[in-house]
Amino acid sequence: STNSSEFRFFLSCDISLPLTFRVLQAPIPPPAQGAHSHSLPCHGLDKKVSELFVECKLYIDGIQFGLPVNTRLESSGPPYCWNELITLCTKYRDLTSLAQLAFTVWDVSSGEGKSVVGGATIFLFNSKKQLKTGKQKLQLWPQKEADGRVPTTTPGKVPKNERGEIERLERLVNKYERGQIQHVDWLDRLAFSAIDKVKEKECERLENSFPSLVVEFCSFEHRVVFQESGANFYAPTPVSLSNELVTVWDPELGRTNPSEHKQLKLARSLTRGIIDKDLKPSSNERKSLQRIIKCPPTRTILPDEKQLVWKFRFSLMSEKKALTKFLRSVDWSDIQEAKQAVELIGKWETIDVADALELLSSDFKSEEVRAYAVSVLERADDEELQCYLLQLVQALRFERSDKSRLAHFLVNRALSNIEIASFLRWYVVVELHDHAYAKRYYSTYDMLEDEMMKMVAREDGDEDGFRLWQSLSRQTELTAQLCSIMKDVRNTRGNAEKKIEKLRQLLSGVHSELTHFDEPIRSPLAPTLLLTGVVPQESSIFKSSLIPLRLTFKTANGGTSKMIFKKGDDLRQDQLVIQMVSLMDRLLKLENMDLHLTPYQVLATGQDEGMVEFIPSSPLAQIISEHRSITSYLQKFHPDEDGPFGITAQCLETFIKSCAGYSVITYIMGVGDRHLDNLLIRDDGCLFHVDFGFILGRDPKPFPPPMKLCKEMVEAMGGTESQYYTRFKSYCCEAYNILRNNSSLILNLFTLMERSSIPDISTEENATLKVQEKFRLDLDDEEAIHFFQGLINDSVSALFPQMVETIHRWAQYWR
Repeated sequence: STNSSEFRFFLSCDISLPLTFRVLQAPIPPPAQGAHSHSLPCHGLDKKVSELFVECKLYIDGIQFGLPVNTRLESSGPPYCWNELITLCTKYRDLTSLAQLAFTVWDVSSGEGKSVVGGATIFLFNSKKQLKTGKQKLQLWPQKEADGRVPTTTPGKVPKNERGEIERLERLVNKYERGQIQHVDWLDRLAFSAIDKVKEKECERLENSFPSLVVEFCSFEHRVVFQESGANFYAPTPVSLSNELVTVWDPELGRTNPSEHKQLKLARSLTRGIIDKDLKPSSNERKSLQRIIKCPPTRTILPDEKQLVWKFRFSLMSEKKALTKFLRSVDWSDIQEAKQAVELIGKWETIDVADALELLSSDFKSEEVRAYAVSVLERADDEELQCYLLQLVQALRFERSDKSRLAHFLVNRALSNIEIASFLRWYVVVELHDHAYAKRYYSTYDMLEDEMMKMVAREDGDEDGFRLWQSLSRQTELTAQLCSIMKDVRNTRGNAEKKIEKLRQLLSGVHSELTHFDEPIRSPLAPTLLLTGVVPQESSIFKSSLIPLRLTFKTANGGTSKMIFKKGDDLRQDQLVIQMVSLMDRLLKLENMDLHLTPYQVLATGQDEGMVEFIPSSPLAQIISEHRSITSYLQKFHPDEDGPFGITAQCLETFIKSCAGYSVITYIMGVGDRHLDNLLIRDDGCLFHVDFGFILGRDPKPFPPPMKLCKEMVEAMGGTESQYYTRFKSYCCEAYNILRNNSSLILNLFTLMERSSIPDISTEENATLKVQEKFRLDLDDEEAIHFFQGLINDSVSALFPQMVETIHRWAQYWR
């Protein structure tokens, strides 16, 4: 940050220093008249004190973290000086804005146990979320142990209305020692001499004042500020600049500088167009241009950089990656400049689909630019388009009209592909609940219905438009009936068996029409699959508070299709995560890297309902409970006496690759709340994750590891010293670099989702930047490998998640 003289360092994984501080002394006030020489009158102690010790505890968000640290001292009297450096195992990156240190002073003079002298608690961050540094004087609460609750009952900070002259002077001395007050030797000597005299007078006047404890926190070269959310950048307020001494108000801050604006206009005048065509950048200018072009799409282009891009726009026309940077450099409020930019778009080297998605974000308002982006998307095949369909529906929010070029494009592609038609219809239906954009999505829905109804049956025997639309509409009728059934099942008293029995009764009785559909219904999860009815005896429920239904459907080709129907749960976030898993799986396979991922289908059919594809598998918790280890479980299905650990080599390889794939993807997505019940393994050894209620770093469990790598998974690979574990790490690093090389595409897709009402994205101010942080685009491929190997080691060696996992298992058992 360049906000005044303050620099901000963020407590991310880069701040890996241990928490260190120095306990200096416990100044004890002079005894009251008549008291013994070294007694503590304000504590009610009339004996001579010869030995004290300080106990220190770290509390994070009101929870004690780690074991207490004690430092002992023998002294013949006050002031009791320790001057001892204490280093905790906790690192700065583990702290939160509510982290506290609780100090308790104990008297152990008598040898008959210890008695409390007093305690005090101090926050490690001040009200501005700046890390406290330098000496801190804490007022002890007599005969009271320090507690770390929020709010604490033993605050060491003296309230402003109770501070005297000594406290004021001590705060100034602390600032002086931190270098915040200029040093003037001759004046400093006079000042400190006067301060000592003031202290003597105050001490004589305040005989029975509270004792205190002085500790000194580490100082850093620059101010350290805690950042709770968002990316590693700080945007200064557009109105004021502030530091600790003065607040300056500048009403012109943030406004355009007239002279700079005039210079910009002259530099970009149309008369320079002829000159600019022949301009070629110098070596340094080319390096600057390449650096700008390689910047991620989230980075703001500075005015000087915009000027440089505009100056050499003609020489950049052969570089397709430069187009988005050029369009960000255009002053679209200038009609002539905008017109010239639109003309250049048609002559520019055609951009990739990933860059076209960037042009559909809210940053670009020009209809010509957005139309050009759609023309690029038209070159994508149906398979690729389905990877972006969810985001393209969200991009309709940023269009200037209801019947935009993008809306027409999506509808036209839906007419030739029933899968795109079905998913487009559902994505639009879910957005109808958003009052701000309901009109826009109703318009798109009507366009899709009207165009599909006009379709005429082709000669190859395909259904006409009317029948196709009816088959999609019956999906909504099916979900409505399933909601009714779920309501009746939930209201049934008794255990799970009673509810399962009720479900089968409803399917066979009141809702018997579901056992055989009059006409086949296209599966919402796989529209090319025709469902002919439900099989009651193969349908069941899951043991959960929402009681999801597990349904088995007969299909027109003579097979079955199993799916889960949920009501009361927002599946839009799961839908997004699975879509990203599918996309990343596709990107990896394009580089000939198949990590055996399981991107099962998830479809939100409303804001609190939806369907999930059922994949036959077992939770890791159940496997460990029944088979003791993952190895024993895999031996049951793929035994091989000559294979590694008694398993076929292919099965073990599948397990290792799937572990690697999901480790990388869940790290990039910041998936939280990982435990052994939402990690599943299929019979063929594929591991996969389910339940994505927490993403982008949010996690209900404290101190989550970078990725979920439990000891059972590592043991199944032969331990950390085995060749298979080394292979696992190699797969992780290779996949990480492949996805880093495709970071622009992933970031553009997240940018298009930022205005959606998906829980974790709507609450995050900079959701896309959260994802960008995980890519570490500042590193080259080799540095990224070392970085990710460090993350793997941190995840495997993390002890706290193992404790949380044990608590989770107990909770599940009693549940």
